Amino acid sequence: MDKNLKQRWYDIEPTMSLAVSLIHNAAHEQQSECAQMIIKKAHDFNIYIEKNKLEDAFNYFCKRWYDKDRELADAFQYLKIMPFELQKEVSLEIIEKLEQE
Repeated sequence: MDKNLKQRWYDIEPTMSLAVSLIHNAAHEQQSECAQMIIKKAHDFNIYIEKNKLEDAFNYFCKRWYDKDRELADAFQYLKIMPFELQKEVSLEIIEKLEQE
């Protein structure tokens, strides 16, 4: 990869990068299902985001493709703060789900 290109947070790990790419290319309904799955998994592991900080970030950074949908933006924030092993587990579940459809 060109060192001048800024790497996105989810491109650091190939499994997560593939999962995010599949979500990006999925139909809106599938994106919503994946977002719900990510949020549920985060909550199952007692991971929560502070809504006020997210609200500020959402209003400021509404330039990424996933920021156009609030549920998806929340899900990606959860995915970003998950421990590495959980990120990988969720990514594998997303890949499996979207490749079956």
